[in-house]
Amino acid sequence: MTRVLLIVNGPAYGADETYNALRLAIALAERDDTEPTVFLMGDAVTCAISGQHTPDGYYKLDRMLHNFVRKGGALLCCGTCLDARGLTPDRLIAEAKRSTMAELAAFTVEADRVLTF
Repeated sequence: MTRVLLIVNGPAYGADETYNALRLAIALAERDDTEPTVFLMGDAVTCAISGQHTPDGYYKLDRMLHNFVRKGGALLCCGTCLDARGLTPDRLIAEAKRSTMAELAAFTVEADRVLTF
């Protein structure tokens, strides 16, 4: 089993990198030979805000993250980054787990592949 860590830093909307990172994460979660983990940092923690309203036909990152976890992925959010943006657990999707830099360090060392966006 290949452990893949995706570290996402970009804003929820307005950056193709963030959207494409989550598309890749979902594709990895659909595979039988990978264990993907997404760690949201900086403005990327806003991807995990629940109940996002976007224009018709536009992607919804909270739904994408829910789908990622449903397919077996792990979703972590930087606690310091959440605090800096005033985001409390009640504003996030249920699947988002508050995490720490120490946990990110452990996941980084344990991962077979680390991708940053």
